[in-house]
Amino acid sequence: MVAGADWWRGAVLYQVYPRSFADSNGDGIGDLPGIERHLDHIAGLGVDALWICPFYASPGRDFGYDVSDHLAVDPQFGTLEDFDRLLAAAHARGLKVLVDLVGGHTSDQHPWFRRSRTGTAAPEADWYVWADPSPDGTPPNNWLSVFGGSAWTWEPRRRQYYLHHFLSTQPSLNLHNPAALDALLAVGEFWLKRGVDGFRLDAVDFLAHDPALRPNPPRPFAGPTPAKLFGLQSHQHDMLHPGIDHVLSRIRALTDRYPGTTTLGEVSSQDGAFDRVRRYSSGDRHLHMAYTLRPLRGGFDHGIASALLAEADGRADAEGWPCWSFSNHDVERAVTRWNPAGRDVAPDPRFARLLVALLLSMRGSLCLYQGEELGLPEAELTLEQIRDPFGLTYWPEFRGRDGSRTPMPWQAEAPEAGFTTGTPWLPVPASHRALAVDRQQGDAGSLLGTWRQALAFRRAHPALVRGGQQRLDLPAPLLGLVRDYAGQRIVALFNLSDTPQRCALSAATTLGPDFGGTIDDGYAQLPAYGALFATLETADAKIRKTEEV
Repeated sequence: MVAGADWWRGAVLYQVYPRSFADSNGDGIGDLPGIERHLDHIAGLGVDALWICPFYASPGRDFGYDVSDHLAVDPQFGTLEDFDRLLAAAHARGLKVLVDLVGGHTSDQHPWFRRSRTGTAAPEADWYVWADPSPDGTPPNNWLSVFGGSAWTWEPRRRQYYLHHFLSTQPSLNLHNPAALDALLAVGEFWLKRGVDGFRLDAVDFLAHDPALRPNPPRPFAGPTPAKLFGLQSHQHDMLHPGIDHVLSRIRALTDRYPGTTTLGEVSSQDGAFDRVRRYSSGDRHLHMAYTLRPLRGGFDHGIASALLAEADGRADAEGWPCWSFSNHDVERAVTRWNPAGRDVAPDPRFARLLVALLLSMRGSLCLYQGEELGLPEAELTLEQIRDPFGLTYWPEFRGRDGSRTPMPWQAEAPEAGFTTGTPWLPVPASHRALAVDRQQGDAGSLLGTWRQALAFRRAHPALVRGGQQRLDLPAPLLGLVRDYAGQRIVALFNLSDTPQRCALSAATTLGPDFGGTIDDGYAQLPAYGALFATLETADAKIRKTEEV
């Protein structure tokens, strides 16, 4: 495991969506004791830290991201004592623990909002974003909610509108207000004092808005009207406000008082996302790490993958520290989303292994989403099975996020694949049973075995953990990069096609693990969807594409 106060630099995080990980009491919903029971699986992968999505008290309108009490565990997930035991058990296995800090909004059931909505005399009156109606009674401006419709909801008790970037039951906090920001920091301190090792910060780009409430300008758009009208605006004023920097600096100052803790920010897919990743994670007044959803929203080909690797390029000491992931709880699973054969075809196991090699090679920290180590494809759910409000609104063009949130399959032959003894909140797909943990557990050639070998390989090579990166200029379908650190230079080559390829590779020696690539008489031989890691023995080693095999 990575040690030291900057353990996060190059660390691998494992993301757990508690509701779907493991259910300990048979109610069909995963919980904290369920996570604790499977910590050996997580630690056995060779990751450094565990990121746990929200388990706080919540009405569950957005499944935990609508917090009604930041300092309490929702009863469906357990108790504070359960969390303390989970934290201690994780630490005993050498795992750091990050929890979600949802700072941009709360539930409308939160005591802060209940008091704020009563009128301007309440101490929390300005802890949320309130505005008078336009003269004709309509909302104060044209801002739109990500989840559809206006970003403003009328509150008759206060005679004002309140802002919500997502559901109307998720009112936006006004972090321009010092008292509101102090209250959020007090929440963070509560969990730091309990011993957590840091925070994943939800939706960083929404943490500050234009106080003047200026309307957003239209965004040039060609084609038919999209289902999600949010894309028709240039979001210059409802989000991405410079005040975000002050919020981040206060959060960083808080964690700096607890040495060894870290912060990971989620950056939206709005234009300039990679620039914001670098800015939000640069210097000592911002976050330690950041990632963006931008590469997780679309397709995957040589041009896109090459551009992604280019964003990771940089010296070992370059400003900013990215965190890379290919899947998470908000997007379609990568082996389906990026499947070269199409999303309706079963993923090629070789392609799944290629994604393992590609992810572990990139400069920065990494995040692995539960079930990714098993190669789980996106679950195909019917409208009747969908629970996600986002999916219910935009069905069938957008099926929501539930397809990536179905329960973890632990035992192929057990009822509900060992996730629960009851009825799971989302169904367990039949296609996931064959990929269950117990089916792959003892098989070194399985994808689970590949992840374990690959993460051990990465830990053993500092160039892959903390080194600089330089992308190689190779034509399709090849990709390549060189990682260097303290005199160690490792080249990684990838074949994105289903046709064997080769390229000249002089003065290099193959390294494990086995992704199919070999070196023969000065040539790297890459099978279909194959990859190769090699150490470069001289500074002038030649790497160039020659011809298709």
